[in-house]
Amino acid sequence: MPHKIGFVVVSSSGHEDGFSARELMIHAPTVSGWRSPRFCQFPQEIVLQMVERCRVRKLQLLAHQYMVPSKVEFYVSESLPGYFVPYQAERFRRLGYVSLCDNEKTGCKARELKSVYVDAVGQFLKLIFHENHVNKYNIYNQVALVAVNIIGDPADFSDESNITSREKLIDRYLGHSGEDPALEGTCTGKPDYISPLDDLAFDMYQDPEVAQIIRKLDERKREAVQKERYDYAKKLKQAIADLQKVGERLGRYEVEKRCAVEKEDYDLAKEKKQQMEQFRSRVYEQLQLHSLVDAEPMRRPSDLPLQPLAHSASPRHQQPVPSLLQEESASDSRFAEHFLQENLPAHPLGPCQRATVDQSPPAPDPHLNAHLQSVPYDERPLPASRKQPAAVALEPEKSDTDVSEAPRGGAAGEPEPLAEKALREAGPAVDVLGESLVAGAYSKTWSYREDALLALHKQLMETPAGSPKEELKSTLRASVFLVRRAIRDVVTPVFQASLKLLKMIITQYIPKHKLSKLETAHCVERTIPVLLTRTGDSSARLRVIASNFIQEMALFKEVRSLQIIPSYLVQPLKTNSSTHLAMSQMGLLARLLKDLGTGGTGFTIDNVMKFSVSALEHRVYEVRETAVRVILDMYKQHRAFILEYLPPDDSTTRKNVLYKTIFEGFAKIDGRPTDAEIRAQKKAATEEAEKRKKEEIKALQGQLAALKDIQAEAQGNEGPSVEAESRDTQGGKAAPPPAPEVPGSHCLDNLCIFCGERSESFTEDGLDLHYWKHCPMLTRCAHCRQVVEISSLTEHLLTECDRRDGFGKCYRCSEAVLKEELPRHIKTKECNPAKPEKLANRCPLCHENFSPGEEAWKAHLMGSAGCTANLRKTHVLHKAPALLPADPCTGPARPAGPTRAPSRQQTQPPGGLQQGKVQPWPNQGPQDQRSEAKSLPRRD
Repeated sequence: MPHKIGFVVVSSSGHEDGFSARELMIHAPTVSGWRSPRFCQFPQEIVLQMVERCRVRKLQLLAHQYMVPSKVEFYVSESLPGYFVPYQAERFRRLGYVSLCDNEKTGCKARELKSVYVDAVGQFLKLIFHENHVNKYNIYNQVALVAVNIIGDPADFSDESNITSREKLIDRYLGHSGEDPALEGTCTGKPDYISPLDDLAFDMYQDPEVAQIIRKLDERKREAVQKERYDYAKKLKQAIADLQKVGERLGRYEVEKRCAVEKEDYDLAKEKKQQMEQFRSRVYEQLQLHSLVDAEPMRRPSDLPLQPLAHSASPRHQQPVPSLLQEESASDSRFAEHFLQENLPAHPLGPCQRATVDQSPPAPDPHLNAHLQSVPYDERPLPASRKQPAAVALEPEKSDTDVSEAPRGGAAGEPEPLAEKALREAGPAVDVLGESLVAGAYSKTWSYREDALLALHKQLMETPAGSPKEELKSTLRASVFLVRRAIRDVVTPVFQASLKLLKMIITQYIPKHKLSKLETAHCVERTIPVLLTRTGDSSARLRVIASNFIQEMALFKEVRSLQIIPSYLVQPLKTNSSTHLAMSQMGLLARLLKDLGTGGTGFTIDNVMKFSVSALEHRVYEVRETAVRVILDMYKQHRAFILEYLPPDDSTTRKNVLYKTIFEGFAKIDGRPTDAEIRAQKKAATEEAEKRKKEEIKALQGQLAALKDIQAEAQGNEGPSVEAESRDTQGGKAAPPPAPEVPGSHCLDNLCIFCGERSESFTEDGLDLHYWKHCPMLTRCAHCRQVVEISSLTEHLLTECDRRDGFGKCYRCSEAVLKEELPRHIKTKECNPAKPEKLANRCPLCHENFSPGEEAWKAHLMGSAGCTANLRKTHVLHKAPALLPADPCTGPARPAGPTRAPSRQQTQPPGGLQQGKVQPWPNQGPQDQRSEAKSLPRRD
């Protein structure tokens, strides 16, 4: 069973004087805790070493009231890291983090207790504190931690998990189920049960000496239960409950005494000391009178050594306790009845109720205490110890009364009598069930409230079958009145007992006595609104219990036909309702809709869809997600009817992510492709078309190469044909007329396919030289010395160049700019903005926009009024406009100016320029092979 684990502080990143991290090793009402240095650097960290290697199950932090860190991270390790223990280095493993409230709602007057459930094995725990929440009280930007608690069990302690207990075997034989929500959590023998006595709130608000007595009594109670001495166990249980009130009062007295010492009011300090001693002595006398403790004197807190918390906090490691006493048959009167009636001091407590360790904001708001008492201790923000220390009770059952008050009057072992207001309210129930039972249900002690409900359960079960109908109905309505009150109870055992009683009334009492459906409807209608309210409780455990019971009750055959619960679940969510309430109502609707359906169950297409569509606008993400799932489930069953409640499926509606998800879900249900799948199909089709196009280009290039080979062979056979013709002529034979030359057979000879210039010097080497130095449509990259087309220079610098990682694209001019100059380039906004590609081309040399199209590039780069930064253009302009002889391909002779180059997809450039391959020029060093058709070889 998990228990409190002792620890020592190994190291901390720093602390303010008087607030060392070693203060965390002590749990008591007057501890000050750890505080970071003033104006420290974040994050701050603390490393704790547990007394042994443990499996940590629960971590608890008690934060300061105004020095609150924004986030705390948890790390665990088997051993210290290398900077503590050389040669045994091991990294800490991160468990996660928790965020702490900024405490603005409480005015920085309450301390937050954070409980985190984990499952990690190790011996070292590291806490990392991030920056503080800013408020007017934390002027030095510090973070603080009042206390930390570790709950777990030894890592090698696994015997309990492998042994089936005697109780489990008996329950299995008898057919008892542990899943009954009305019985959940009542057994403390579970292997993962954590005792409330190990909770951090117990030690922080209890007198240390009384806390030690409570733990001993709790150990004896468990021993009595094992030996089936239930009367004695009940006596110990009541003694522990009363001792907790005693410990809280003594803790308050100690805080008041420390405060008086700080104010140098020594008379008040002496008075508080005497008051504590007298109160403590009377308590011990009562304990010895009832033989609950030994007669030997108890150790005073001042005699206890200031040691770190060790195994003594857990019953597992306590010293052996004396055997059970023989006075079990003695009176079960509540021993604390006498000393708990002591009045508080007559003088006002005033400002002296502050603790000596802090200077805190003004006194707390009394309305805050009432709110805190309704929250379970696991999730309750605890008030600061400097403030009114009586504001918080250790157990949640004290929510309806002051924790320091004892039952007023009444016989020994009986609840206090009903007050006048309660008597008027519960008059009809008193007439039917009797005043003693109703007084127990109204008692300020939670155990009496639980006992009253269990007694009523037994009484209803034993009611004979032949009783008069009117009497049965009166008893039922009085019982429902008490059940309704008990459902609101914040104590888990009382709440579970009320659910158990309600289940028995609906499933056993009404059918047994053959009462009408009106009585069942009365039970459901009176209790379901209160149950739905409990599904929004701040305690996760209570929320789950309430939700599960509502779902179970809706499936009762006696309740299902009434169709009452579905009508409550489809009521619109209120805008001011709590997050937990909205999530629970939406989750219940989704689960019950699957169990009940929409056919005669209270759920209809109309009310479910109206509720779900309105829930799509809720502020909580989980509610919206559940509403989407409900709509999709409804569409699976009713298809077209659901579309009537939704907006039309168009582009405007799909801008809303939720509606887009819904309509895509509809498409999947119908077997239609979604938008994403359609886009993927279009993309695949486009890629396939591009692939076919490249294959066609490759095939055309192969055909072109074959034509050139045929042309070369024809030129090689031309010489022998001329010789044969001359011989025939000399022999007197007439030569046959020559075959007509195929037009275009010499079209590609001596022609630059980029600028269209034709020259006799354009042999294979001549074209290479022309490309390298003179072609006005080409240029050399200044970074990789590659020859590229000017129109593709920007693309080359961004994707192909050896230094492409050093370039970025300007969003204004769309040109490639060095990354180190790009921020200044963008900031100055001196570049000429580029126009869309369909409207204009963009020259990377002169940075100007000009008309679009391929021909426009030639006119811009080669014309006299075109690009002013193209240095190669002068080579063309200075040439004489001499006309070349007519060519069968190009027609009449024309100047060597801009001409239309043949298509690069149909023509392979001569002079060694190969499509898809680039050869580096000699003496330039090795270069990577390029695969772009627009790249050209280097040349000196």
